[in-house]
Amino acid sequence: MSGVFLTLNAGSSSIKFAVFASDGPTTEALLQGNVAGIGSAPAFSAKASSGGAVQNTPFPPLSKDTNHEAVIEMLLPWLETHLDGQPVVAVGHRVVHGGQYFTAPTLVADDVMERLEELAPLAPLHQPHNIAAIRAVAKWHPDTPQIACFDTSFHRSQSRLNEIFALPRELSDQGVIRYGFHGLSYDFIASSLPKHLGDKADGKVIVAHLGNGSSMCAMTDRKSRASTMGFTALDGLMMGQRCGDLDPGVLLYLMQSQGMTPDEIETLLYKKSGLLGVSGVTNDMQILETSDDPNAQEAVDLFCYRAATNLAALIPSIGGLDALVFTAGIGENSALIRAKICAHLTWLGVSLDPAANHEHATVISAADSAIPTLVIPTNEEAIVARACRAHLTNS
Repeated sequence: MSGVFLTLNAGSSSIKFAVFASDGPTTEALLQGNVAGIGSAPAFSAKASSGGAVQNTPFPPLSKDTNHEAVIEMLLPWLETHLDGQPVVAVGHRVVHGGQYFTAPTLVADDVMERLEELAPLAPLHQPHNIAAIRAVAKWHPDTPQIACFDTSFHRSQSRLNEIFALPRELSDQGVIRYGFHGLSYDFIASSLPKHLGDKADGKVIVAHLGNGSSMCAMTDRKSRASTMGFTALDGLMMGQRCGDLDPGVLLYLMQSQGMTPDEIETLLYKKSGLLGVSGVTNDMQILETSDDPNAQEAVDLFCYRAATNLAALIPSIGGLDALVFTAGIGENSALIRAKICAHLTWLGVSLDPAANHEHATVISAADSAIPTLVIPTNEEAIVARACRAHLTNS
């Protein structure tokens, strides 16, 4: 059936959307946009495939009190006025946590929604918004198929040793394991590696997805072998507002000696830590990079140091390193952060070309670098659109 696919990515403070022709390439959106800053200073932006801003029906006004659900309820009818009468034949959603239940894109049904609700405590910043988007679409177009695409699915190729914690076996059997996240981003990068790395595409590659949420994934044969995130999206790298690696004894101390409640600790770990917590200024890396506040500079330095140490810890899982790839908001756009991280990796033979790095070239490594280092923009929406097409083709 001719029409369009709609993809929705409801994040912790944003909602990204894209529209793809159902019979066209899934890498080129007809229309895409973003509502950023939800909960603080929300701002709407959209552009057409030509790259120009969308000038037709204006988007309704947004205030700091406009929440995710309200944004989605505004977005769906706005989109309908910009589809030139083409029907939406499927809607694909990025869903952060699939747990042990979902290892591939899945058609949403009542039993699926029950499972997604069950997993919400494991991704409290994202899963409730993912679910809200699905419910809003069901009200808008109840007969349109919706496909849930899981960030955890890409990592199910990892070995058991890379999944289990050193906890009693019955907890592992109950699903307390390392799941890994940002899988849609890694899936897209994996599909792009042959174009950029040739014969090394199936080699030992580490991809650094650096943004407000950050993680890394070690791959061979373009499949996930290990990742820095674990049971939840708190683990691993220091992030915008999340702590990353943390001694669990700290949590016991906060509960037992400081009297903090689980809700208070959740807020601390998810919303008050990371770049924001260390700097005391902001979680915006662009602002921190130019700040003369010593706490801001310490936050930047810690982010880069922790990224390098996490990267080094992934290498044993793939037995070496043939290439390094940076992606996502910070990874694609911050030459300073890439340079600072790579400065900790010279012992591996990583060497950047300063001019190429400054210009955000695809290949930023020096000609004599032992490790090719690249910047590849990610495209999670393309992976979701691909899943929509696969569903329609197979149904």
